[in-house]
Amino acid sequence: MSPFVSSSPQTTRQLGQALGALLQPGDCICLQGDLGAGKTTFVQGIAAGWGARDEVSSPTFVLVNVYRGTEDKKLFHLDTYRIESPAEAEELDLDSMLAQGPLLIEWPERIRPVLPPETLWVTLEHLDETHRQLVFRASGERPRQLLSQLPLTHLSSHVAGR
Repeated sequence: MSPFVSSSPQTTRQLGQALGALLQPGDCICLQGDLGAGKTTFVQGIAAGWGARDEVSSPTFVLVNVYRGTEDKKLFHLDTYRIESPAEAEELDLDSMLAQGPLLIEWPERIRPVLPPETLWVTLEHLDETHRQLVFRASGERPRQLLSQLPLTHLSSHVAGR
């Protein structure tokens, strides 16, 4: 898939909102990118589109944040930056989280062996002060469905100067 270039944090959040509105329990979204690449901004949009009632923050020090929605819905946000091994990640019981709601994982490459086979990978790259590049890669049928429903063309038509 060709890269999507976001011209502002607002556009990154809007794309996240569009994805969040599509998410269901069992969906796994893997977010890759260096510090400052826009992962938290994208997750804020996902949570808003999904219907989270809680404020979004990076779970770097707590490992996992659980955002509540209506009717006891849950959205899980996992940061594996401090996880030492895939075995340590297994103790978090990703399957249980996925059974209860969608799961967003930052730094997923650290726990690749324990990730579900069906995932939507989003790589974010810092281009300059306001521009971020997002590259989407679907692994499995459900992630391909999610990707096909994202309004990448509509949002990218609003990108100026790229």
